[in-house]
Amino acid sequence: MAKLSSSDPLVIGRVVGDVVDVFIPSVKMSVVYSSNKLVYNGHEFFPSTVVSKPRVDVHGGDMRSFFTLIMTDPDVPGPSDPYLREHLHWIVTDIPGTTDSSFGREVVSYEMPRPNIGIHRYAFLLFKQKKRVQGAMLPPTSRDRFSTKKFAEDHDLGLPVAAVYFNCQRETAARRR
Repeated sequence: MAKLSSSDPLVIGRVVGDVVDVFIPSVKMSVVYSSNKLVYNGHEFFPSTVVSKPRVDVHGGDMRSFFTLIMTDPDVPGPSDPYLREHLHWIVTDIPGTTDSSFGREVVSYEMPRPNIGIHRYAFLLFKQKKRVQGAMLPPTSRDRFSTKKFAEDHDLGLPVAAVYFNCQRETAARRR
């Protein structure tokens, strides 16, 4: 697989840049919310459709490979002034390749999106672990001002191997960014 191009939705949507550096996707990942709502880059979901944690399938690797999943919102409190960037929504480690997130270890429990101001991006980032963590990964002290890049660096995760994001806004909000 090739490095992400400037026309890739992750680049256009500024997930690459705001959350992670440019990477080469090498694993397929699918994120599905209840009632079979598959997450595609840039598609919009309302908070009522993302209340419960999704099923995240890892298509690739093998049973000897382990992955870390991070879900984050880089637009807190609002996209025009995200001074609390990023807000952490979920971390699952030790997900065996070719399985789904339910086989991993939830380090930070799922928190449903609750955007107040504007349209927020919610990114799912999958990292291949160099080895199984088995309880060695401590959760961050706060969900606010989380840094996916720093977390990946601190835990020797390198760059992501897959990513996808969706947009979400308050159900009663006006349609503007």
